[in-house]
Amino acid sequence: MLLRETFESLGTTYIKLGQFIASSPSLFPDEYVEEFQKCLDKTPALPFRFIRDTVEAELGRPLEDVYAWVDPQPLASASIAQVHAARLHNGDDVVIKVQKPNVRNVLLTDFNFLYFAARVVEMLTPGLSRSAVSGVVEELQGSMLEECDFRQEADNLERFNEFLNMTQNTRAVAPTPYREFSTARVLTMERFFGVPLTNLEILRQHVPDPAETLITALNTWFSSLMLCDFFHADVHAGNLMLLRDGRIGFIDFGMVGHMRKETWEAMARFFDGIGRGDHRLVAEAMATIGMTREKVDVDALARDIERFQDKLANLDPTSLLEGGRHDREVNRLLLDIVHIGEHHGIRFPREFALLLKQFLYFDRYVQALAPELDMFADTRVDIFATLDQLH
Repeated sequence: MLLRETFESLGTTYIKLGQFIASSPSLFPDEYVEEFQKCLDKTPALPFRFIRDTVEAELGRPLEDVYAWVDPQPLASASIAQVHAARLHNGDDVVIKVQKPNVRNVLLTDFNFLYFAARVVEMLTPGLSRSAVSGVVEELQGSMLEECDFRQEADNLERFNEFLNMTQNTRAVAPTPYREFSTARVLTMERFFGVPLTNLEILRQHVPDPAETLITALNTWFSSLMLCDFFHADVHAGNLMLLRDGRIGFIDFGMVGHMRKETWEAMARFFDGIGRGDHRLVAEAMATIGMTREKVDVDALARDIERFQDKLANLDPTSLLEGGRHDREVNRLLLDIVHIGEHHGIRFPREFALLLKQFLYFDRYVQALAPELDMFADTRVDIFATLDQLH
């Protein structure tokens, strides 16, 4: 608890490092993963004058020349950026994502120090790989610096919409970026109006069949694993919206994941095994996905997986989508799966944990919104279609 609170007090770099720990159960002890799950990316809002100064410096013109109106009260304030509602002179409603001052310099300085400290620890610790810790620091630095370049996020938005057009998917959408009003530190994009998929009361009142809404989100996300260059790696609470026109809005593409064909093929077998209740198939897939020098006792692993699935089936879905509790529940399930693998000598790559965490988020959505829906048995859910297209 003290370490997590210290990270939060140290600011941007350490908050993000804490979130990295929370999402990497294959790399860190479970007590750290659980505690850092509470590491918040919410910070006090900056005064609007800082937002104005950044936008004007980045776009090279007065704020009023670009926007007809900007709400000085932010929609959200996180460690890297602050988001404000606005309207362009042509009447388009937009949101402006504005990077906070000196974020990139702070990240570079902090991570250079962390990398140096990690190398010292590796040299002084017998038996520790020369890149065990520093490699993690390098990976995190690369992903965070990429997150600081809003041009990359604009690319992600455009590529995701291109993927939707290519697959003729008219039931999902991502915000359109306005390139002429965007830079590395300012991102102007289309504003979506609707409700998060976690707003159970409104969804149940106004959506005749919540299962159909979920199926759209599921099919879109699963198809992106193989037909898009990346997948949305943060489909928690507020990042999936039911829009007023009935489409599903995917927002916040700052965090994305990249999936190798071989990993998804093994994950497909993993999910297929869960759907069939074939614990041996699940065990074989886990042995393929994981990295191990030992021969895995697949039968013993299958028995442990069967006990885990019994636990999963007995969970109470009530209020699983309520903020922090939802995240902790997902993380606990993820830790359980990682522990089962480690008990059998399997160490999973981080991409497995990242992908599986999104799947568990969707599983929570299903249990809370449409508990009658079986993702694996319902023919409307096409988890493996894209995989079939590759063979």
